[in-house]
Amino acid sequence: MDRLIKVLFFALLVKPVVLLLLGLNVRGRNNLPDSGPAIVIANHNSHLDTLVLLSLFPLSMIHRVRPVAAADYFLGNGGILAWVALKCIGIIPLDRSGGADRETLFSGCTRALNAGDILVLFPEGSRGKPEQLSRLKKGVYYLIKERGDIPVVPAMLHGLGRALPKGEALLVPFNCDVVVGESLTERQTAAGFMNSAAESFKQLSAYCLTLPAADADDVAV
Repeated sequence: MDRLIKVLFFALLVKPVVLLLLGLNVRGRNNLPDSGPAIVIANHNSHLDTLVLLSLFPLSMIHRVRPVAAADYFLGNGGILAWVALKCIGIIPLDRSGGADRETLFSGCTRALNAGDILVLFPEGSRGKPEQLSRLKKGVYYLIKERGDIPVVPAMLHGLGRALPKGEALLVPFNCDVVVGESLTERQTAAGFMNSAAESFKQLSAYCLTLPAADADDVAV
């Protein structure tokens, strides 16, 4: 039932909104993983980030794409937000209180990867200012440091922080870009991996600024 709810949510609501209101310009879609276990990492400026990234995947596999999100924000008060987060989006809740050890903190992520899911992670940790990249946190490295079989694919989102900025509830139609890079290969050390991720984001961000308006073949459908 949860799989059906998620498919319908994206087919009837998210994908039409992304297609009709955002004018999404996508490059490198072929770099997205077509099976798990895998991780997609992206910059984070808006609640639209998660929905847009998931909308790039076919409906046939969208139930296997699991965004990692803050438990305190999405589940703290229960209600409709928690229901949508768990049933429609399929988040993996992450405890940001600081009270859990690393193994416990990432247990949900580890189970999902072991089950062959694709995780969506935002290594900045929380939403930042539009078009500004904050310092990356090392959590994703601890998920993959002993798992050479798990590709980590970077994606740069541009414009979504203007279409739905942090703290705002009204969506503003705004042309947005997504550029998906090649899987990161440097993972010998945490510092090396994080530097590689940061450099990849920097290059993808620069490429976003060169993109023309969306072509018919490049919009998210």
